[in-house]
Amino acid sequence: MAGYTVECDPDITSKAIGKELPISPKHSREICTMLRGMDANRALELLNDVIDLKRAVPMKRFNKRVSHKPGVGPGRYPKKAAGAIKKVIESAMGNAEYKGLDPENMRIMAISASLGRVSRGYMARAHGRSTSWDQQTVNIELILEEVE
Repeated sequence: MAGYTVECDPDITSKAIGKELPISPKHSREICTMLRGMDANRALELLNDVIDLKRAVPMKRFNKRVSHKPGVGPGRYPKKAAGAIKKVIESAMGNAEYKGLDPENMRIMAISASLGRVSRGYMARAHGRSTSWDQQTVNIELILEEVE
């Protein structure tokens, strides 16, 4: 991951990045889709609701055999991915405060999830065989912009 994928004005934006987080790439992609364009405080409230199993994340792309949740349609409660993305948003809000911006008036300008490095692993099987048991990681990129 070389840098940020979006050009932005450094006077009104703050950035944060989470590298090689051990979370599901599918769940992180769906959470990023749900949060894009939202106020930062509202996004933190939603992620807290997901962690507390009060609100489901709608599964738009990876929804085969996913049960419907009330008011959402096909959805799940990805607690681990929600917690990791919540930390990245809090970091970006801390960066905004350090730069002299108001963290209460921040909006998510860009958020994306991309595949990180894969940690190779193997699981022993019968008769001297093995099956790959890999751990995928995710890179989360976040840019917040100040709204008047």
